[in-house]
Amino acid sequence: MADNIHPIHDRLVRRAEREAANGHRAAVVWLTGLSGSGKSTIAAAVERQLFSEGKFVVLLDGDNVRTGLCGDLGFSLEDRRENIRRIAETAKLFVGAGALVLCSFVSPTRTIRSVARNIVGEPDFLEVFVNTPLQVCEARDVKGLYAKARAGEIKGFTGIDSPYEAPENPFLDLKTTELSVTEAAQQLIAALQPHLQPTKSPTN
Repeated sequence: MADNIHPIHDRLVRRAEREAANGHRAAVVWLTGLSGSGKSTIAAAVERQLFSEGKFVVLLDGDNVRTGLCGDLGFSLEDRRENIRRIAETAKLFVGAGALVLCSFVSPTRTIRSVARNIVGEPDFLEVFVNTPLQVCEARDVKGLYAKARAGEIKGFTGIDSPYEAPENPFLDLKTTELSVTEAAQQLIAALQPHLQPTKSPTN
């Protein structure tokens, strides 16, 4: 099968050209945290702000991806790993197109997140810990998932009967109990600014 694959990267518009045209660098911002931590809400606020500023920004969210690209996967650790692998490969394609990609996924273990980091590439991977204690997430229980997990209706739910491993050295640690959604989004945008400085226009 591999003998029939012939990538055409050398004929495509180069990433540096796209970044120069967009006026900012491409990167993957990987938001990780427990279900109900606020990942999607913060990511959506960041996307809206950056989009309003004319940035080429794309948001990949757990629930949305699960309805299509990863609709055939369950929630075992093996399926979660494959879920993240597919998402990371998708994010990498967007980075090649010059986009700033916001990825909002529980991605519960360091090993699973390292899969994404290795696919995207260390320089382009910015891990953001949406740091919300389990008791706060469970009190919110916006989707009713924690109640179902406690009742035994959902097996392998992160934080209840499946582990969550917090990042050890994240690019940014957002302590959401101390921040509003707006404040968290602005803190993330401010942290991103040095990484978004546009590349120089290619000369050849």
